[in-house]
Amino acid sequence: MLTQDTYGPAILSMNQTPETAITMGKYLVSPATQVTHSGNYRALFSVQRTESKGRYCRVFFFDREFSSQAAARLFAITQGWLETCLPAPQLC
Repeated sequence: MLTQDTYGPAILSMNQTPETAITMGKYLVSPATQVTHSGNYRALFSVQRTESKGRYCRVFFFDREFSSQAAARLFAITQGWLETCLPAPQLC
């Protein structure tokens, strides 16, 4: 995954619209894409809890680049689905 320090303000220029949010169980997954400096696309998504049991929001960025926006979006949707359907990690 990428950190904000790696790519700085470019994270703010992602292609995301509210219409692309997908409800997955008790979470809302918002897939997005980002154009890289080489003209390829990078996938990212945010996950928000839709129930009112406290706030939960995470954003995931990936290093992998795709030649098309559709491929990057499909990867983001798939990763969002995996994140929401897998059991929560054990706390130490």
